[in-house]
Amino acid sequence: MLGVVVMRQRTVAGVLLVPLVAYLAGCSTHKIVPIAPTQLKGPQERIVELTTTDGQLIKFDTWARLDNAVVSGVGSDATPFAIPADQVARVDSAREGAKEKILRIVTRDGKEIQFMPPGATNRDGVISGQAKHSYTIPLDKVQRLWVQRTDAGRTALLTLGLLAATAAIAIAIAAATKESCPFVYSWDGTKFVFDAEPYGGATSRGLERDDYAELQHLRADGGRYRLMVTNEVRETQYTNLMELWVVDHRPGLSLAADEWGGLHTLADVRPPLSAVDREGHDLRPWLEKTDKLIWEPPAVPDAAGSMRGEIVMSFPRPNEARRVKLVANVATGLWGSHMIREMLALRGRELDAWYASIDGDPAAGQALRAWNLREELYALKVEVEEPTGWEVRGALIGGGPFIAENRVLPLDLSAVRGDRVRLRIRPPAGFWALNSFALDYSQDRELTVSKIAPIEARDTRGIDVLQSLKAPDDDYYTMPETGDRGYVVFPAPEPRPGTERTLFLHSRGYYRLHLTGEGEPDRAALKQIAEEPGGAARFAAARFARWQSERHRAE
Repeated sequence: MLGVVVMRQRTVAGVLLVPLVAYLAGCSTHKIVPIAPTQLKGPQERIVELTTTDGQLIKFDTWARLDNAVVSGVGSDATPFAIPADQVARVDSAREGAKEKILRIVTRDGKEIQFMPPGATNRDGVISGQAKHSYTIPLDKVQRLWVQRTDAGRTALLTLGLLAATAAIAIAIAAATKESCPFVYSWDGTKFVFDAEPYGGATSRGLERDDYAELQHLRADGGRYRLMVTNEVRETQYTNLMELWVVDHRPGLSLAADEWGGLHTLADVRPPLSAVDREGHDLRPWLEKTDKLIWEPPAVPDAAGSMRGEIVMSFPRPNEARRVKLVANVATGLWGSHMIREMLALRGRELDAWYASIDGDPAAGQALRAWNLREELYALKVEVEEPTGWEVRGALIGGGPFIAENRVLPLDLSAVRGDRVRLRIRPPAGFWALNSFALDYSQDRELTVSKIAPIEARDTRGIDVLQSLKAPDDDYYTMPETGDRGYVVFPAPEPRPGTERTLFLHSRGYYRLHLTGEGEPDRAALKQIAEEPGGAARFAAARFARWQSERHRAE
């Protein structure tokens, strides 16, 4: 019954292909994507930011480099610095009119110091200014990195304004880093920006699902909203529906969707008062706000040999509230995403038969979902402390792993006693990336949602695929090859005066990984994963240990 039921992230999109040559000739796509240290490709990577294992966020002035398992770069932060001029061996400066500004020095003991604009000065034999901090971080002290990757491949157009097939499309993210889902890019008025990942984990038609994603970078241009969807992995992607939800609302109001497509307003968001793991470590700095500090333990057992973490969070409960909205920003971990392919590959030549079972037998699909909830690989149970103990009151569905979104989970607090709410989660190691948790006690405000169908959609070759995206049916827009792109356009309605606009993309679809389906099934591993509680997490830990060992030997 092995499979994967990841959920909740974003969906397909594109751009008007005919006749908007200006948008498609020479356009580029830009990503700043998170990766694990083991997924760095080498010294060519442009490292923009990283978090260390002790919770430090480091942003680099341009980008850092990897060399001999050490990340080195100049930070974007600065501290006051002064040094006697006679201790300086070299000075690099620039002149602005009559003033000379020192940009960089090398000290007599070989240290290089760079200064923030407008530079340092030399007064009375002392060079002083705001010095940029240089970092050298061993890779084993790095938890997660953000790297910049750009696809500047040009899109050629045939005469009559139709899109021609590109000779080659340089895909920015290697398949080893990304294991599932399409990528969605929003046109922000000047370029396409990576903005969404839809229906992660829907690995067969029987697991097809709806997805609801806020498009934070999408901007109207010429009365149109333009999106692009790409296949950047070894899989075939099937998109059944795509529509844009336009919400004009009171300024300053935040919105978030739940698993079922309900939109919620957020006006009284309370971060956790405390967040501790089983060993008593304070995780509040990691989980109190949505930022680059993401709690993502590797797929290794703890000191007691357990693959299950445990995090208990405490929140205020004003006026003995009986209902609350949990707002969680969580995603499938990078290693958890990789395990989708690894676990499906265990089925060997019986993979197609397993797909047929999931697609054709509702009971098989339901059994798979029950297994997933038991193991909490891609669905994380949320427990509320009540007089009877810890009670499961909902589940968070994984997404990503590159883009996590705020998701709302309504919770019933009627059985809770006192002025505090305590929540518990028990994520298996390596499968979850946890960014932030909060409770919102405000009443949902009434919203007017305009659901807008696309007016044009074409694939990489310029073929019209609009009808495939208009309704959930048996007609799918299919992207079978790595490098396929789809371009879609929506009309942009005039905004209502005195409001702010939030945009959501509602899509529906699934995908099939490109696996050979050859060889004998690994029945021992499949039995362990399907039947033993925690067996899947132990399998993932064994694969992680093997990967680390192979990487260290290669170094």
